[in-house]
Amino acid sequence: MQTVETLTYKDGVLTLIDQTLLPVELRKIDCRDLESVWEAIKMLRVRGAPAIGIAAAYGVCVGLQTAGTNPSKEAFFRRLDEVIPYLASSRPTAVNLFWALDRMKAKAESVRAAVETGAEVFALLEAEAREIHEEDRRLCRAIGRYGAELLKDGDAFLTHCNAGGLATADYGTALAVFFAATEAGKKIHVYADETRPLLQGARLTAWELLQRGIDVTLICDNMAAMVMRQGKINGVIVGADRIASNGDTANKIGTYGVAVLAKHHGIPFYVAAPFSTFDFTLADGGGIPIEDRDPKEVSHGFGKQTAPDGVAIYNPAFDVTPAGLIAGIITEKGVIAPVDRETIRKVYE
Repeated sequence: MQTVETLTYKDGVLTLIDQTLLPVELRKIDCRDLESVWEAIKMLRVRGAPAIGIAAAYGVCVGLQTAGTNPSKEAFFRRLDEVIPYLASSRPTAVNLFWALDRMKAKAESVRAAVETGAEVFALLEAEAREIHEEDRRLCRAIGRYGAELLKDGDAFLTHCNAGGLATADYGTALAVFFAATEAGKKIHVYADETRPLLQGARLTAWELLQRGIDVTLICDNMAAMVMRQGKINGVIVGADRIASNGDTANKIGTYGVAVLAKHHGIPFYVAAPFSTFDFTLADGGGIPIEDRDPKEVSHGFGKQTAPDGVAIYNPAFDVTPAGLIAGIITEKGVIAPVDRETIRKVYE
């Protein structure tokens, strides 16, 4: 199945689909300096935990080019120590951002004593970023294969936000399950929440599914309960931005509410994510940092004022779904069920 090429890297330039323009306009932008990569991550031109991690890895390479064509080892590592913290400051919740930056840093440090020039390290870091990119492609396909086994022919599933090719290097995570099930010959239907306030479900998920010929129905966020009560939904699959060691999962705001509704209606609620999205330093979801975004995303959505001047606005970008509400976490190594520390460790190891 044809997939969306969310980002590419060639000759020191990171090229991205500007997702803020979808679905009206499909435009790619070139990030030629560190600041433009940071801005693309911060402003959601590239989004989705895996894609953010890949963009950050390539962003390290983009940022290091200002160190010169053949910098000394000392100058190169000084610049590296500027680039990584700067990129890490772009967004706080998606753990793949920090995972990728830590991996790039560790790769550089592993050869620090053995090399003589920064150019040698730069070549290794470009190769490492490409490997992170390629690994994500493989993980997406594996998640899709494992998840497709949970779907029966004729099933209808709800998804929230966007966890497709636009959010990863290939098939996505949650949407990978639908793509793989379709390739296996199963007829499925997807309900996509619009996902306020930035409408990633309406703008991105519905667009991706239509591009691939999968039956999709778009609904407002506040319609999910009714659709479940009417018996139209057989299950829910969402992505994740960070998962604590006990299985508590941070995802786009509104996910927790969908999980509560699914539990009430006896519908299985699944999370699809690679193990790079797990944060084993956190005992539970209470330690996951939640990003607060610009109030104007609520009061002036897409440039139109919809709230009175001076009203107080709370705009968290994510919420945390407790592990007890999750029927299973679909990973590249298999499905974690039940969702608890012991089973997570068993599948991981």
